[in-house]
Amino acid sequence: MQLIESILFYGTIGIYFVSMILYFVFVASKKDPIAKAAVIVQCSGLAVHTAAIVFRGVIAGRLPLTNQYEFATAFAWGLCVVSLVFILKFRFKILGAFATPVTLLIIGYAAMQSREIHSLMPALQSGWLGIHVSTAIIAYGAFGVSFVLSIIFLLRDRMGGNDFLEKHIPQKEKLDLISYRSTALGILFLTFTMITGAIWAERAWGSYWSWDPKETWSLITWIIYGIYLHLRLIKKWHGKAAAIFSIIGFVCVIFTYIGVNTFLPGVHSYR
Repeated sequence: MQLIESILFYGTIGIYFVSMILYFVFVASKKDPIAKAAVIVQCSGLAVHTAAIVFRGVIAGRLPLTNQYEFATAFAWGLCVVSLVFILKFRFKILGAFATPVTLLIIGYAAMQSREIHSLMPALQSGWLGIHVSTAIIAYGAFGVSFVLSIIFLLRDRMGGNDFLEKHIPQKEKLDLISYRSTALGILFLTFTMITGAIWAERAWGSYWSWDPKETWSLITWIIYGIYLHLRLIKKWHGKAAAIFSIIGFVCVIFTYIGVNTFLPGVHSYR
């Protein structure tokens, strides 16, 4: 079983890599059939990725969401899912050329982590585990897509104007709107993550909030994106400043996940 899971995991990386190359070839050759092939390959990679996560869960005998390797794998899965939703919904295939490298970086980080299976500590043996971590995966995936969209927004004017870009990259106003929707989706699920985490913490440790480093940085991330939404809705804030704010927010997401576990260990630290 572990061999099958390993084959599926590294197969996922290989398929995502092929998809990324196809997206790059699409941008260079400007041929739509290559873009369709890239999307199909990415969907295939997601299917294999899902199977790898399922096998990991079967081997561990629990939800595979409790250590660095497992969460990074699930983080990459969430980013792939959300990016595909936006690619298909908005017919925005160039998004894949920016999203697949980020997905590969995250799953590559997973590949560098220990894959040893540990038994769960008593506090983690709860039905809240699946709800709490699943909402975090969707939130992080949505913030990742918002980050990618913000990068595209900032680079669009430097790409020059031609029929290909006009066809495949939305105008900056629409890019800004799509990024906002992705951010709104992310903060909605991050809110669910914090609420379910507080309920779980009270049942596990008798306190809704303990100012653990992970809790603190999750709150900081939530506040940053909350300010973004406030300025967007109340002050009609948009454009370049909003894109930069979105990028800063995702940097906080990455620090909350990797930086806190590395430099500020606490009860939320993954092994």
